[in-house]
Amino acid sequence: MTGDEPAATRYPGGAADSPGFLLWRLTLDWQRSVTAALARYELTHVQFVLLACAWWLGEHGQAPNQLGLARQAGTDVKMTSQVVRKLAVKGLLEREVDPADTRARRLRLTPAGAELARRAVRAVEAVDAEFFGPDEPAATRLLTRMLRRRPDRPG
Repeated sequence: MTGDEPAATRYPGGAADSPGFLLWRLTLDWQRSVTAALARYELTHVQFVLLACAWWLGEHGQAPNQLGLARQAGTDVKMTSQVVRKLAVKGLLEREVDPADTRARRLRLTPAGAELARRAVRAVEAVDAEFFGPDEPAATRLLTRMLRRRPDRPG
């Protein structure tokens, strides 16, 4: 560098001032905490997300297919299919042919899957409460509002 080039970043403190980098670091820390909480349930984070979304949809009277579950969770359809198969092998959900479309599979949690989802959701919510600070409800509400504002991704 000759000193004539503009700064490589618009943030004077570099990464320490970059909201994107700080969000990345915060996300990694939060994921580690969630992963640790889920270890006792023998669930990966993505297995938990899909199990919890399927449970939530089922509790609200919906029997999602894999595409609907992927949309609810914001996950890739092919990856969702692979994880759903693993959850089925574990006996946590069942894949049934959709009578309206024999190419699609409706998903239904087994009783064991529903119970595990309830317990795992409580564990992850406890992580969230500790991680985001029970003493800072205004900050948590602000963060939630900011995260909801993000533009939708294509696909």
